[in-house]
Amino acid sequence: MRTVLLAAALALSLAPMRAPAQEEPRLPDIGSSAGDVLTPARQAEYGAMMLRELRNYGYLLEDPLLDDWLQTMGNRLGANSDRPEQPYTFFMLRDRQINAFATLGGYIGMNAGLVLTAQREDEVAAVLAHEVAHVTQQHVLRGVERAQRDQIPILLGMLAAIVAAQAAGGSSSGDATQAAVASAMALIQQNQIDYTRSNESEADRLGIRTLSRSGYDVDAMAGFFERMSFAMRGNEGGYTAPDYLRTHPVNTTRISEAKQRAEQLKRGSVTAVTSVPGGGERVERLDPFKVQAPPPASTNPLLPAGFRLEPFDPTAEAAGSQFAWAQERLRALTANTPDAAIREYESLRRASPEGLSDAQAYGLELARLARQPAAAAAGLARLLDRHPDNLWIALALGEAESRSGQGAQANRRFDELLRRMPGHRAVVLTYARTLVEQGGADAGRRAQEVLRPLLSRSAGDPVFQQTFARAAELAGDTSRAAEAYAEAAFLNGRPEQALIQLETLKKQGGLDYVSRARVDARIVAITPTVLELRRQGIRDPDMQRR
Repeated sequence: MRTVLLAAALALSLAPMRAPAQEEPRLPDIGSSAGDVLTPARQAEYGAMMLRELRNYGYLLEDPLLDDWLQTMGNRLGANSDRPEQPYTFFMLRDRQINAFATLGGYIGMNAGLVLTAQREDEVAAVLAHEVAHVTQQHVLRGVERAQRDQIPILLGMLAAIVAAQAAGGSSSGDATQAAVASAMALIQQNQIDYTRSNESEADRLGIRTLSRSGYDVDAMAGFFERMSFAMRGNEGGYTAPDYLRTHPVNTTRISEAKQRAEQLKRGSVTAVTSVPGGGERVERLDPFKVQAPPPASTNPLLPAGFRLEPFDPTAEAAGSQFAWAQERLRALTANTPDAAIREYESLRRASPEGLSDAQAYGLELARLARQPAAAAAGLARLLDRHPDNLWIALALGEAESRSGQGAQANRRFDELLRRMPGHRAVVLTYARTLVEQGGADAGRRAQEVLRPLLSRSAGDPVFQQTFARAAELAGDTSRAAEAYAEAAFLNGRPEQALIQLETLKKQGGLDYVSRARVDARIVAITPTVLELRRQGIRDPDMQRR
C-alpha cells in the first residue's frame, strides 16, 4: 500500500515541478497572492495531518529529551525571526541521511543524520534558521499555490516530497519503493533546484540574520555549507548527503556569500543581495539591530512596558552544552540494533587516542541498557558522579536501575527529580513509562498521578497519550484507557481506527455524562479529518482489509 501511495504521490508531484521557467512564482512580496491560498488555520491543519502521516510511516523519532532540546532551540530561533507570532513545531526523523525541510503551518523536520554530522549546536541552529526563513517568506505556501493551480491534492504532494527524500536514503524499506523514488527523483531533481535557488538565497540571508539575533555564531552557516560541499565528494562518517544537497544545493558562491554576510553582521551592518527569478538582483542594506521584532509587552501592569522576565529553567546548562548529549542519544537511538550501536561506539573508541568522551560514554550505556541494564546502571552511575546535575544521565540511570531489578531505588530517584522539576515533560514521561514497565495496579495508579498534571496540555502528544492509556489500563480505568488509546491512534496517523474505537466506547455502558460528552466531541472533531484523508486518496490499510 505504501508503494502504491508513494508512486501515485510522486506522479502527481511531477506536474508542477516541470512547469516552464517563466511560469515560476516570484519571491513573496507585498502583493503576493500566496496568503490567500490557505488560511493560517488551514495551513496548521495540513501540517498536523502531515506529521500524523509521517508517524504512520514510522519516520519520526519521538523522545522527550530530544524533543525538548530541538523545540527549545527552534523556539529561540522562531522568536527572533521575522514572524515571531508564527507557531513553530520542530520534529526529528530517525533517518541518518542528512536532510531538513519546512512545510505548511510552521512544521519543520530535521533528520538525525544532520545532527550527527554537525560539530556543534550552532551548525544545527543555522540549518533550522534557514528552514524558519522558508516559513516566514511563505516559500512552502507558494509551492502549494502552484500545486492548487494544477489541481494536485495538497497533503499527498507534501507527503510525496518528504517520503521521497526519506526513502531515497539508506534506511528506506522495500526495493520497489526505492526504485519508484529513484526514477522519479531523477526526473525532478534539476527543475526542483532551478526553482529553489532564489528561495535558498533568501532563506540564507534571512536565516543568518535570525541566527545572529538568537545569539548563535553566524560563522556556523558557512562552516556547515563547507562540510556539505566536502560531502559531495564522498561520504563522511557513513551518512549520505545527496538528498540534502538536492533541495539545498551548495556551491562556492553560496559559501562565500554566507561568509560575507557573517562578516557584515559582525561589523553591525548587512548588505543583502538576493537573486530573483527571471534574472536580476535585489540589494538591501540592513541594520540588524533595527529590524528585530520588539519584545512582547508584559501582561503585569506593575512592570514597565516592554519588560521581559525569562522563565527560570533549573535543568538548563551552559549555552550549547546539551548538544553533545543530544548527539550521542541520537546515535544510540537511531542505530539499527543495540549491538550495532555498541559496535559503532567501539569504532569511535579505537579511532580516538583519548578514548570516548563522557557524552559518547553516555551513548554507549544507552545502547547497553536494552541488553545489559545492570552494566549500564553501573556505567551511568559513574558518569552521574562526574556530572551530578545532568538530567540526561539521571533519567537513563533511573531506567537502568528499574530494568535491573532496583525498582524502588529508581522510583526514589524519579520522585526526587519530579520534586525538583515538577511538570518537566521528559521527567514525567520517563518516570511514567518506567512505572508502566514495572506493571501492576499500584504502578498504574502512580503513573496516572504523575501524568495527570500534564493532561490538559498534552492533547497532541502521542507519547503521552500512549503512556497514559497503558497506565489507566493497569489501574483498571478502562474507559479512560480507551479514550487515550483512541487519541494515540489518531495522533499516529490512524484516524479511522480512532473513530471506530470512540464509537465502540460510546456504545458501552457506564460512561458518565462528562465522559460521554468528551467522546462525542472527539468524534465530531475527528470525522472531518477522516473525510479529508479519503478525499486526498489516503486510506488506512488495516481498515481496507477489514
